[in-house]
Order: sequence, then structure tokens, then C-alpha cells
Amino acid sequence: MIRKGITESFGAAVHALSSTQLTDGVISRSKRMMLDTLGVGLLGTRTAVFKTALQYSQLFTSEERSSVWGKSDSVLPPPYAAFVNGIAVHSMDFDDTWHPATHPSGAVLPALLALADTLPAPPSGLDLLLAFNVGVEVQGRLMRFSREAYNIPQRFHPPSVVGVMGSAAASAKLLGLSPEQCSHALAIAASSAGAPLANAATQTKPLHVGNAARRGLEAVRLAQTGLQGNPAILDLDCGFGVYYTDYCPAALAEAGSGSGSGSGSFRWILEDQDVAFKRIPAHLAMHWAVDAALEARALLQSAAGTFDLSQIRRVTLRVPPSRYINLPSPATEHQARHSFQFNACSALLDGGVTVSSFGEAEIQRPALRELLSRVSMETPQDNRPSFDEMYCEVEIHTQDGRSYAARCDTFYGHWRKPLSQQHLEEKFRGNAAAVLLPEAVDGLVDLIGDVETVRHVSRLASYVRMTRDSQQQFKPSKTSMRV
Repeated sequence: MIRKGITESFGAAVHALSSTQLTDGVISRSKRMMLDTLGVGLLGTRTAVFKTALQYSQLFTSEERSSVWGKSDSVLPPPYAAFVNGIAVHSMDFDDTWHPATHPSGAVLPALLALADTLPAPPSGLDLLLAFNVGVEVQGRLMRFSREAYNIPQRFHPPSVVGVMGSAAASAKLLGLSPEQCSHALAIAASSAGAPLANAATQTKPLHVGNAARRGLEAVRLAQTGLQGNPAILDLDCGFGVYYTDYCPAALAEAGSGSGSGSGSFRWILEDQDVAFKRIPAHLAMHWAVDAALEARALLQSAAGTFDLSQIRRVTLRVPPSRYINLPSPATEHQARHSFQFNACSALLDGGVTVSSFGEAEIQRPALRELLSRVSMETPQDNRPSFDEMYCEVEIHTQDGRSYAARCDTFYGHWRKPLSQQHLEEKFRGNAAAVLLPEAVDGLVDLIGDVETVRHVSRLASYVRMTRDSQQQFKPSKTSMRV
């Protein structure tokens, strides 16, 4: 038997994986990911960065037209629909996070739904579910080729590296490309991978996910047309290995016919590694800071009988080292979403953090600015910059010389402490209801809940375009989760 190269093994697996290999656990977890992604994406269509991207994308037309989420009157060529919907998903940093660190869903689902809108025969829900999981799986495999990837990133934003590969793999699966075409699609996509982390905490960061969705889809269309790339792109240090200093790739196991019990040598990573779902629209590390701050606040309030800014002399944060989420005085919403200091102080002042916490008026209010000036940050040696091992401590030092400290090791929503289905649906409803009619919100919950039995996913595109009055000024939903 001739041993396949690594890239060849990926192309073969993308082609060969079948819905019979989807286990109950993988189906359940990926349906939760799809529902959450739709919700944060719909809410994200009300952001400035989405509106700018949409205005730009409307310059392009084609005979193929795909739905724009949350817009009843807008369609775009499939790559640009994937682009703007991917941007919407990541526009508020509200989307799911995996370990090793990446946002797995935002590059995959927008590409698949944009592609599904153009197919002569609409795919089934099971087709969509399989392609989605193929896209997620490829990302997970690539992240595990580097120990560096297990830590909070330092050079590249992970969705810009592996997201485009996941988009290509998922799109190739939905189109039924041959093993060779799948390999070439991955090679083509690799030339669109990578974005510098310096653009985190700016309006450009959401484009990393939008570009991944778009470029992966385009890579597949190019491969389908006959374009070829390096057939060993994943095997080489000068190929996909350029993104990691300790790249050590491995072939993907043969994807036999299998059964729903997961027989054969193939096992989905999602079976063993759940994802984190965020309760607030901010960088994942902020959730540790918020939960610790709320606990420290409760301790002070219990002891003093009240909570007031005048009680606080200073606040100490103990967090893992990471320069791009150390922003002591954020000036914009995107900086605020990446600031340990801002999120801890917002939780202390307000007793919670919500979607509206990141508005300009909230960021600039004098009380918050005053509290930010009293914050110091420490990075203990035992606090590793890994989403699987980090912690956050918040210690409030009061004017009377007392201190109240709390530590969060695992926040609610982390893969070790996942959101309940009820809370996940509440988050989705709160986000989607800001944009869609109630019947569309209910319809999406029902459709995704039983997506494996849906004959045609065209109904999904109809639901994401059943919007409220487009002239109504956006207000955060009362059902937004408060933490």
C-alpha cells in the first residue's frame, strides 16, 4: 500500500467523509455552534464595520446571488455574501472559540450558506451538517500541528490562518469535489491565509473571518475550474508551516465508510473537544476577568452593605501575559472588547456586562475612566497564556485598608463548563430578535434543532432575511444575557 502524503491524505478525507460517520455527540455540538453563529452574525449586521463592508461589496454583481443575513433587500455574489456575513459573525467578537485557539464557525457557515444559495439542487440539512463538520475538523487538525497554537497567539490571528482552510474544505465537501481537487483547493486557500495580530482591537479584525470565508470559497471554485496548487502544501515548512515556528504535520486518518457510532480509524476532534460560547461580545479572555470581578464585587458589597466607586482605592488584575489584550485606556469599542481593564471595571461598576456596555457613551463615561485610572495589572509566572490553563484574579483594595479578591479558573461558557441548551437558545433569541421577526427567530431555532432531518436548507436563507422594519433604530434586546 502506497502511503499518502499529508496534503493528499487531507484531500482524500475531505472527499471520503460521509454523514454516516457523524456521531450523536458531534451532531449535537455542531448544531449548537451553527445556532450561535447565526445569532451573533445577525446581531453583527447592525455594526459599523458590517455596514462598511456591505457598502463596498455592493459594488460587485454577478448572475449568482446569495443572501445577506439580516437584509431582506440585499443579495451579493457568493464570495461577497460569505465575506460580509463572516464579518458580521466576528464584528463584535461574540462568536465561538475552540482550543487550540481559533474561532471555528465564522469562516465555515457563511461560506456554506452562500454556496448553498447557488446550487441547482438545494443541499439537505444533513449535507450542510457534514460539510460544516468537515470544515471545523480541518481547522482542528491544522491547529494541532503546533504546540505554539495552544497558547494565546502572538503573531497571526488564528482564524485568518486555519479559517480559510476550513472554508475551503467545507465548500469542497458541499460541492462534491474529487480528492485531487480537494487537495488543490487547500493549496490555493493557503495562499490567502494569515493576518497579523497587530490588527486585533481594530475594525479590520472582523475582516479576518470574512476574508477566510470568502477566500476559501473562491479557492474551491478555482480548483473546480482546474487551477492547481502545490500538492504538498501541508507537508512543507515553506508551505503551511510558515505560520508556526514548531510545525509538525501528520497525515489525516483514512475516512472509511463507518457508521453513526464512529467506526473505523477516523474520529472527529469535536467528539472530544467542545467549544466555548461567549456570554458577552468580547475577546474570550475577558470572560475570566468579568467573572472574577463580579465575585470580588459581591464580596465587597456583602461586607460593606453597598457598592460605590468612592470605596475603591485601587484594583489589581492578575492575568496571563498577552500584549494585545492589555489596553489600559481603550478609546473605541474594538479596543474595549480586548481590554482586561475595561471589562473588569465595567463589571465592577455595573454589576454585569452586556451588548450595550461597549457603546461609545459607556466607554467614555467619567466614572469608568476614573476607575480605569486605579487599575494595575500583574502577570504571575504560573498564569500561562493558554485558554485551557489561564486564570484571572481581581482584587479590590478599599479606602479603609481592606481587600476583596476573587479568582476565576473556568468561566461559565468555557468548554469545560458549557452553556446549557436553555442559555444558548436565550443568547440566540436575544441576538436574533434584534434583527428578525419573531416567526423567523422561532423558525431558525426549530430548523437548526432538527437540521439533520431537513430536506432542503433553502428555508434557512428565507428566515435570515425576514427582518424587522429596516428604519427602526437598533436597540439591544432586553433578553441579552447579563453576566
